[in-house]
Amino acid sequence: MRVILSQVKLFDLPKIMDDRGNLTFLEEYEHVPFEIKRVYFIYDVPGGESRGGHAYKELEEVFIAISGSFDLNLDDGNEQMKISLNRSYHAVYVPKGLWRKLDNFSTNSLCLVLASTAYNEADYIRDYTKFLKFVNCEQKN
Repeated sequence: MRVILSQVKLFDLPKIMDDRGNLTFLEEYEHVPFEIKRVYFIYDVPGGESRGGHAYKELEEVFIAISGSFDLNLDDGNEQMKISLNRSYHAVYVPKGLWRKLDNFSTNSLCLVLASTAYNEADYIRDYTKFLKFVNCEQKN
């Protein structure tokens, strides 16, 4: 099944407001549409640098800007989409099979990523030409 950008979901996490400070939470299968197998952070990104620049064959992810802001650039092989994240209660679900790149990080930004699988180097597609071949093969099936 070919993955298309319309399968990307931008959603709000619960936000409990309080004079002492706000609280946001998430739960797998309730807010995140998969079992969380790995959590990682991206931080201290130097100005002008980007992260990502790959796709996954199986891994699904949810991205959250815990602090600061960054842009999430997605590509399905036909169309591109840019989502700017800058609120800790906004999240983006990215299904498998999409090229992703993060850039435009603000100073002191912190990107939280929730992943559906443990790290597996064999799941990565790191070459854009190979990604295009992968999505074209998927489209034919």
